[in-house]
Amino acid sequence: MKRDSIFYKIFQQFPPLLFQLLPNPPTNVVEYRFDSVAVKEPKFEIDGVFLPSDADGVVFFCEAQFQRDEKLYERVFAESLLYFYRNRHRFSDWQAVIIYPSRTTEQKNFQPYRALLNCDQVHRIYLNELGNIRTLPIWVALMVLTTINESQAPEEARYLLQRTITEQASSQAIIDMITTIMMYRFEQLSYKEVEIMLDITLQETRAYREIKAEGREEGLEQGRELGREEEAVNLVIRQLTKRFGSVSEDINSSILVLSLNTLENLSEALLDFRSLDDLQAWLVEH
Repeated sequence: MKRDSIFYKIFQQFPPLLFQLLPNPPTNVVEYRFDSVAVKEPKFEIDGVFLPSDADGVVFFCEAQFQRDEKLYERVFAESLLYFYRNRHRFSDWQAVIIYPSRTTEQKNFQPYRALLNCDQVHRIYLNELGNIRTLPIWVALMVLTTINESQAPEEARYLLQRTITEQASSQAIIDMITTIMMYRFEQLSYKEVEIMLDITLQETRAYREIKAEGREEGLEQGRELGREEEAVNLVIRQLTKRFGSVSEDINSSILVLSLNTLENLSEALLDFRSLDDLQAWLVEH
């Protein structure tokens, strides 16, 4: 399941969500802007950064971690502090939020960072400890929906859909997120099966359109790749025919199964071949 992209979309849609997880959020949460930034030399990719609107506010770093990484804290603090150092003139302070599905995913050895992890600048959130998904704020509930077991997920998704329709003014954005989460969680199911599971028409949701577009782009890329391979095969065959006359069916068959990269290498190498024996030896080697 593509949790990174899902959490990115959730925070993009509703940046104040992060502050619903914190015990003492800033008073101007609606003014924060969510972004993803890169720190070069060394190259770091920070999952999410919440940037204050004022020139001297607090910057919040966010990391959603769903697989154990025994050097997560090394990376998070290195990324965050380096970014803060390089942008010190823009912010008065920093805080970091690390989101886990449960405590079992957390890095085991965090002794070197005990002071940071136990201070009020760093917040560790365990989604399975936030309470009943049905009683949580709707955007927090979406995060929890990515973690609950698959046998429970369809029922809770249907509940959240119904709750969204009856309670939320921005219902379409939330419906899109719920269907996106469920379609990624149940990738083995057809669209029709997901529709039946959620009691919803997927063609009406942005999730359906986005995932369909992803599939179409993958298909186009595969088509482009096949087209490039076919062109490369034809080029090699033409070059060989021009140099050595017709080539045997066995050689043709051997060339047809080569990858695009190998075909390109062969196109250059055959310029040095003196006979078909050189070609045969090259094919055996590669």
